[in-house]
Amino acid sequence: MEVMRRILEEDGYKILKAETGQQGLDVALEARPDFILLDIQLPDMDGLEVLQKIRSSEIDGGIPVIAVTSYAMSGDSERMMAAGCNSYIEKPIDPDKFVDQIREILGEK
Repeated sequence: MEVMRRILEEDGYKILKAETGQQGLDVALEARPDFILLDIQLPDMDGLEVLQKIRSSEIDGGIPVIAVTSYAMSGDSERMMAAGCNSYIEKPIDPDKFVDQIREILGEK
């Protein structure tokens, strides 16, 4: 998380950080960020459960959710997309391409 935070801040993004799924859900509902980077492996609940709660909330599909995970098994990307993620970035991230990947996903590139 710290590497991603540093890269994004150096590129001018303001970061809101959460270390658990519940914290992330609370931050998303309160702050309504421009996009969410969602790890699938969280200490308190599965990231897909967090995604489901976001998608069933009042912010619904209004916020792009990008899964960032080390789950790289065949079909995982499709499973996350089917669950409501807008895209998927595999860990470990490539620091030289990370911001470009996010911009492309968000249609900013």
